[in-house]
Amino acid sequence: MSLKTKLYLSLSAIAVVLLISSIISIMEYGRMSNYVSGLVADNIKSINTAQKLADISNTYNLAVLAEIGDEKSARIPPFDETAFLAGCDSLRSSSSASVLSALADSVEYSYAAYLLTSLEMQNVISSRFIDTRAWYFDRLQPRFNRLRADIDAISAAVYDELARNSETLEGAFYRSMIPGIVVVGVGLLLVMLLLFFLQSFYVKPIYKMLAALGAYRLFNRKYNYDFDGDDQLRELNGSIRDLCTENQLLRQRISAMRSKNNADTPAQ
Repeated sequence: MSLKTKLYLSLSAIAVVLLISSIISIMEYGRMSNYVSGLVADNIKSINTAQKLADISNTYNLAVLAEIGDEKSARIPPFDETAFLAGCDSLRSSSSASVLSALADSVEYSYAAYLLTSLEMQNVISSRFIDTRAWYFDRLQPRFNRLRADIDAISAAVYDELARNSETLEGAFYRSMIPGIVVVGVGLLLVMLLLFFLQSFYVKPIYKMLAALGAYRLFNRKYNYDFDGDDQLRELNGSIRDLCTENQLLRQRISAMRSKNNADTPAQ
């Protein structure tokens, strides 16, 4: 395996690990964020629905009170029953149906009792023996208070669910950071391993080669450094050793030829 291939493989492994971990982190956060965001949006819708039920009830109750105050033209005010029942059904079909279903049933029961009692108003007003105000405060108002208490219970349950979902969303954010933290740790580990690999198999041999080459040049020592390997660096080291050996042999031949020439030259 060549030096270039080894470096490419090492860097590619780090890049692949970082890429995969980043994709996992983004997908995890996106999945959890979409899921919890849907729950939060549904909770907000349920809160608005509960508020709408409360507004319908308050409007009707105030209309009944106004009609009682004006007994001459008293009549039973209209009640938006369709919207009220649709709101209850909407609460049952929400993401928190397991929590709100029983509470929605209680609201409907309270609503039925309150509305049925309010229909007595015409007979109460036309009767000479029943005090309309006493009927309102002693009989109708307690049923209205029960209805409002049940609606408030639904609102409180939805707010609690919203708080839990918000905490879940925050927890999802931190859980989505775990792959990022892991990838940073793995990336640092791979970088350290790569540095150790480069230091052990390339940087250190190059320094050894330079030291052996310096000893050859300064002190005419034999270039004798060798190391295990199967890439171009080992080939380079072998070529340097061969060149140094050939150069030393050439020097020895030149020196021997000079000595022989000096010996063959007659003294003057």
